[in-house]
Amino acid sequence: METTLALIALFSLSLALGGMVFFAAVVAPMVFTKLPFEHAGRFIRALFPNYYLWVLACSAAAAVALFPLAKEAAGIMAASAGLTFWLRQVLMRRINQASDLAQAGDANAKREFDRMHRLSVIANLVQMLAIAAVLAMFGAG
Repeated sequence: METTLALIALFSLSLALGGMVFFAAVVAPMVFTKLPFEHAGRFIRALFPNYYLWVLACSAAAAVALFPLAKEAAGIMAASAGLTFWLRQVLMRRINQASDLAQAGDANAKREFDRMHRLSVIANLVQMLAIAAVLAMFGAG
């Protein structure tokens, strides 16, 4: 049973981190360099809910699989899942609202969008580092 849980944890961690890195390093830059800005924004807006579901599912699966094996690592992954839920259900909606207002010419909304977007980028970077640390810690053990 421990071997199965360890494999599920490693697989989930790898999928979470791999998906996040691929999105940040390949998908987002390519969308904004290959599509007109208006289309790129709509495409990314449609993609983000799925991106967050991916990270949430992988983080939650890792947390569950790790719980009997490494409580601290499971807690980190549960926190990652919780943060992802908040990013998807709360912050993403606020970012979209601010983006719409900013595109309509609201300068305050543009500043708010920039602030919240920066927060989401930092949160994603923290998650990537945390997942990479758990992967390294658990994978080495």
